Amino acid sequence: MENTGMVYLVGAGPGDPSLMTLKGRALLSACGALVYDHLASRRFLEWVPSACRKIYVGKQAGHHSMKQDEINAVLVELALSGLTVVRLKGGDPFVFGRGGEEIQALEAHGIPYETVPGVTSAIAVPECAGIPVTHRGVSRSFHVITGHTLDGKDCLPPEFETYGSLPGTLVFLMGLGQLPAITARLIGGGLAPDTPAAVIEKGTLPDQKVVRAPLSGIHAKVMEEGIGTPAVIVVGETASFHMNCDMKCSFTGPLAGYRIGMIGTRHFTDSLGHALEQEGGEARPILEMEVISHAADPAMQEAYRNLSAYTWLIFTSANGVRLFFQGMQQAGRDYRSLGHVKFAVIGDGTGRELANFGFHADYMPDSFCAEALAQGLASVLTGSDRILIARSRGGSPVLTRILEEAGLVYDDIALYQVEGRPVNEQSTEDTEGPADAESPEEEGFDYITFASASGVRAYLSSGLVIKPGQRSGQTKLVCIGDITAEELKKHGTKADITAGTYHIQGLVQAIVKDAISRKTEGPASV
Repeated sequence: MENTGMVYLVGAGPGDPSLMTLKGRALLSACGALVYDHLASRRFLEWVPSACRKIYVGKQAGHHSMKQDEINAVLVELALSGLTVVRLKGGDPFVFGRGGEEIQALEAHGIPYETVPGVTSAIAVPECAGIPVTHRGVSRSFHVITGHTLDGKDCLPPEFETYGSLPGTLVFLMGLGQLPAITARLIGGGLAPDTPAAVIEKGTLPDQKVVRAPLSGIHAKVMEEGIGTPAVIVVGETASFHMNCDMKCSFTGPLAGYRIGMIGTRHFTDSLGHALEQEGGEARPILEMEVISHAADPAMQEAYRNLSAYTWLIFTSANGVRLFFQGMQQAGRDYRSLGHVKFAVIGDGTGRELANFGFHADYMPDSFCAEALAQGLASVLTGSDRILIARSRGGSPVLTRILEEAGLVYDDIALYQVEGRPVNEQSTEDTEGPADAESPEEEGFDYITFASASGVRAYLSSGLVIKPGQRSGQTKLVCIGDITAEELKKHGTKADITAGTYHIQGLVQAIVKDAISRKTEGPASV
């Protein structure tokens, strides 16, 4: 069948998105359909193309949303329609992932497929709790066992007691609900009641929790500490090891344990999220801002035709730079028509984007804000200059007011506009089947970042009610600069933190400083 699509069975890894393989992420970024189970992080869904069909087939409210035969049928149908399909599974597809059953269904219909291994939680989760599954002189082997049962009752197999006589480390996946039965039957099989045991909740993630106790007391400890799913159970001598990374893994740093909600375009939140995660934080977009170009509008087309009339071109964002040059190409204009033009940018991020198109900024203020940009230009430009401002609709009036007061001639054209909607709304609208992850309103956030006035307006009009973060017990509003903070103030809300340098690194530094100081009230500025 010439039009049959390809199916990739991809392991998502143990939870932390950065532990997914490079090949797996590359396949996500190019797939036409995504069929996925319950995922520890919604970041995986953010990596697929916007037009990708997303079909959730995991558990909902403690039971399967789809039976395995139904999942097989979905994969076959999507592939026969010609789509490139990623079947995304937690951990590794062949470790209690039923990947083999899905492959058999694909083979029965002659559908080509490929498996992409994932890092299994059976090894990675204990490792991030400081527990090696093997250790010379202590454990020469490890055994991975499923604790999952179909009806949720104590129906562990009759031979389960034999696991109590196995040497080495025992690792149980999907077994938290069966923990009392598991411990009782291991002890009944001859395993000593004082054998070290550990349970790791949300392993590899920032809110990972670990409890340790003797085998006979591990269930009571789990209940006392309120440990929930997903969880990995480790039984054996190595379960008592800490290895100096207990509950930290890759999430060390001043923001470890903090959850940060981000508002911005996908490009911006990807960059900000990476920077925050480098400091140990858990970053998640809560509003995705969509940039809508108006480069084809009559006013902008007229500006492209009359580029020779302008002596200065002002950009107030990287989005503006990118859309201006894209529109210029679509309008059939040659970059050489800008040979006489000088460029002013609001900050170094905008300047870097301009450099990507082969131009360097002739002016950039020391303070990255519209007021400083306008004041600086007013001091060097003359009445003979003509200025083109290509920026977002609803941009700061401060810029044009200062230029006007200086007697400068300008055209202020709306090159684009920015609109936002909650990420959970976007996901449920675009996802077939029930959403599997918490919405921003169900989660708690310690910080929410704003990078623009339009982001502030989108947040305030979204109706989102954000719960306080678990780490700090509150939610602080963090603005990239004074203009953004002023937009909050106009709507009766005060910024808790305002970055002193108006770019991604400034936002990160402001949050890190606040986290280190552990301030509980009052505004902070860096």
